[in-house]
Amino acid sequence: MKGSQIIITALEQENVEVVFGYPGGAVLPLYDALYHSKLRHILTRHEQGAAHAADGYARSSGKPGVVFATSGPGATNLVTGIANAQMDSVPMVLITGQVVTRLIGTDAFQEADITGITLPITKHNYLVKNAGDLSRVIAEAFHLATTGRPGPVLIDIPKDVFEQEAEFSYQKTPDITGYKPTYEGHQGQVSRAARAIAAAKKPVVFAGGGIIRSGAYRELQELVERGQIPITLSLMGLGAFPGSDSLFLGMAGMHGTVAANYALMEADLILAAGVRFDDRVTGKLESFAPGAKIIHIDIDPAEIGKNVAVDIPIVGDLKRVLASLLARFKSPETGTWVRQVQEWCNRYPLSVREEEPESKIKPQYVIKEIYRLTGGEAIIATDVGQHQMWTAQHYRFDRPRTFLTSGGLGTMGYGLPAALGAATASPGRDVWCIAGDGGIQMNIQELVTAVNYCLPVKIAIMNNGYLGMVRQWQEMFYEGRYACTELAGNPDFVKVAEAFGATGLRATRCSEVAAVLETAADTRGPVLIDFQIDREENVYPMVAPNYPLSEIIFEGKGRGK
Repeated sequence: MKGSQIIITALEQENVEVVFGYPGGAVLPLYDALYHSKLRHILTRHEQGAAHAADGYARSSGKPGVVFATSGPGATNLVTGIANAQMDSVPMVLITGQVVTRLIGTDAFQEADITGITLPITKHNYLVKNAGDLSRVIAEAFHLATTGRPGPVLIDIPKDVFEQEAEFSYQKTPDITGYKPTYEGHQGQVSRAARAIAAAKKPVVFAGGGIIRSGAYRELQELVERGQIPITLSLMGLGAFPGSDSLFLGMAGMHGTVAANYALMEADLILAAGVRFDDRVTGKLESFAPGAKIIHIDIDPAEIGKNVAVDIPIVGDLKRVLASLLARFKSPETGTWVRQVQEWCNRYPLSVREEEPESKIKPQYVIKEIYRLTGGEAIIATDVGQHQMWTAQHYRFDRPRTFLTSGGLGTMGYGLPAALGAATASPGRDVWCIAGDGGIQMNIQELVTAVNYCLPVKIAIMNNGYLGMVRQWQEMFYEGRYACTELAGNPDFVKVAEAFGATGLRATRCSEVAAVLETAADTRGPVLIDFQIDREENVYPMVAPNYPLSEIIFEGKGRGK
């Protein structure tokens, strides 16, 4: 087969159904082979949109997202999407074209060293100079992307290699020298963890995105319910445990709930599962969980002990490790502790003030109305900023793979293309994109992708005319000097939606919110809603950077417990 045919056949062997991409000169042979295949191709309007769409496809489906792009600017336009997937452990395989082999290193037209550029932000990458290596490399790429700690793998292929001929032989699960992820946890450490949990008086489970990647949510729920142990989740973990369960304390960290943060600070034991203790969760590291013994379970040994000292480290797949732990599990005595954390929940709820019909729209109210309308069954994608935190706080995620957001990299422009990827993966599901007026404009061109492929994504823009989270920090930490954060000259989003062929709606008063949402839900095809919200609404509660989790800023109050 020609190299281009080898690639398409290998993708079919991997049961790939959808490819997101944007063609160009260096990948014309690949697109010619694609033309004769059964693979579905989604033509986005920007390569960054393709990468984020593949990311959303992967997060919502559990299958690896696949991307095609051409050389030079086509490949470099993928960089933000690749870094985003790497930070959040999302399985992706990206195939880029390169200038012909003899021109590599000559600064040829549309040449870029994409393997060098992406070396720090991929799980692995390849430059393939011989068509005879393509079958092996593609099999390895899918294996690497989807096993161990998932992540993006890039394959760069010179144009002449697409045209070379080679024998096709495919081994779907290759044996890669030096790559042997640990799946079974050390049984001695698992036994130590079981004993520590049984002896604890104030245990807390702190779980993250690793639970979702591993599919360990049933084991997690059984452990929490059998032990009657309060649980908090990281931003990436939302949906790993039912958000409506009475033992769920809410998200932890900078914009986490008071109950979750107090529980971590007061705990005598933390069972950390599939989290990396990033700075937005721990606050001031030296003050984090001062009295807690920490059990940390993760498939990536590099994460254990990286940020916080760990008493019982367990390297392994969360689903298998939690199953082993459950086999040894003895419930701790948590009655007094559960009453204490529930008292915090009752005293410090995430509340939304009662709205007058003609009052300004509060974004928290919009999100609660989206939850009511969808019954919590929708897939929700967000951009990054205030609306992202309001969504994490006020939409109760009861199921895994229903919250798609950029956690580690914090990528504005992620939400809309990610929602399109989810809608591609899950036809018939309600998919909503909750965005800010700043972030939506970074990839707003993908509205035409939604229209062209009949992807009925509903987009709720929280329009406050600011880069809202940056403005909030300027208000709180820079004495209200709003330097370059007002989005003067925002377009009329309703007209923009209509220009792309979508439906545009607007709400300016609280009384209009429910009706507009219901109209959007009943409208076929993509809908964009411009919610003109209270301009200077802030996200509370909040822990200032490098402050202990116990020093919480409440609305209208200073720091302090």
